[in-house]
Amino acid sequence: MAKIDAFFKLMNEQGASDLHLVAGQPPMLRITGEIERVKYKVLDNDDLRSMLYEITPEEKVKVFEESGDVDFGYEIPGLARYRANYFMQRNGVGAVFREIPSDILTVEQLGLPAVISKLASLPRGLVLVTGPTGSGKSTTLAAIVDQANKERKDHIITVEDPIEFVHKSESCVVNHREVGSHT
Repeated sequence: MAKIDAFFKLMNEQGASDLHLVAGQPPMLRITGEIERVKYKVLDNDDLRSMLYEITPEEKVKVFEESGDVDFGYEIPGLARYRANYFMQRNGVGAVFREIPSDILTVEQLGLPAVISKLASLPRGLVLVTGPTGSGKSTTLAAIVDQANKERKDHIITVEDPIEFVHKSESCVVNHREVGSHT
């Protein structure tokens, strides 16, 4: 078990949506929209980098070292899947992990307009879903892909950065491709 996994278990126990790890500060969790400090020591830059690199794919470490920013998915089987974002900041490295829900909600469950359901039946084209962080872009797209996967007999290819919701093939074949890793 990676050292950082203890924070993910705490996240799960506390019902947190996000884990914030920043050099020079203690770990923080976002619980019901508010940041709360974890009772833990201030994170040293070198220790934090070591903790992060323990779970980071080698190619993503290289991207981070070259650009100072990287996104990827991390999964703890039986617990949850997370979207990871590493970045450089004034005191060194920083990271934010957002839990990706394991259950994919339907368009109806999300309370989205019925017109969104029609996107799942488009025979071709490009659909853009835009908005600020935390506005539901990934959740909306997951609902659309899930609906298409249940209603059509087709091949669905997602191109993501990083892969977030993982769809099992139902009436469609679903392939997930991650920008930089598979494209």
